[in-house]
Amino acid sequence: MANKESIEAKIIDRFFSELDKKLTGWMANYGLLILRIGLGIVFLWFGVLKFFTGMSPAEELVRNTVYFIDPDIFIPILAVWESIIGIGLITGKFLRVTILLLFLQMPGTALPLLILPEKVWTVFPYGLTLEGQYIIKNLVLIGAGLVIGATVRGGKILSESGN
Repeated sequence: MANKESIEAKIIDRFFSELDKKLTGWMANYGLLILRIGLGIVFLWFGVLKFFTGMSPAEELVRNTVYFIDPDIFIPILAVWESIIGIGLITGKFLRVTILLLFLQMPGTALPLLILPEKVWTVFPYGLTLEGQYIIKNLVLIGAGLVIGATVRGGKILSESGN
């Protein structure tokens, strides 16, 4: 009886091991593409919204943060900038320039943490407003940009089996 259970356990273990290899291989093959396109959609979407007054939930935050530049000039420039990043990521063209634009833009997104603390913190340093959460999520965008940037010279993700 114990021998039969041991054989069944080995068969089940082998099945899940093979399934795991196939799934991680698929993720290694397609994860970067999905990450790049998904990040591109986010940038393009957020950028396009900024072309239309009142459509971007970040508009007021941008207007109040970049008070030293006329927001009616700055916001359309930011809209173009973010849209270019999005298009570059979606198409996979000019990735070095696209990643550079992304990383030049990111510090500006953190400015409200310093310039408008009352808009981003309910309780400093851990209680965030919705605007604060919007800003902190950029850490994920930065991480995604780093991973994508690591591929511009041919880097890739390999699964354990080398797929």
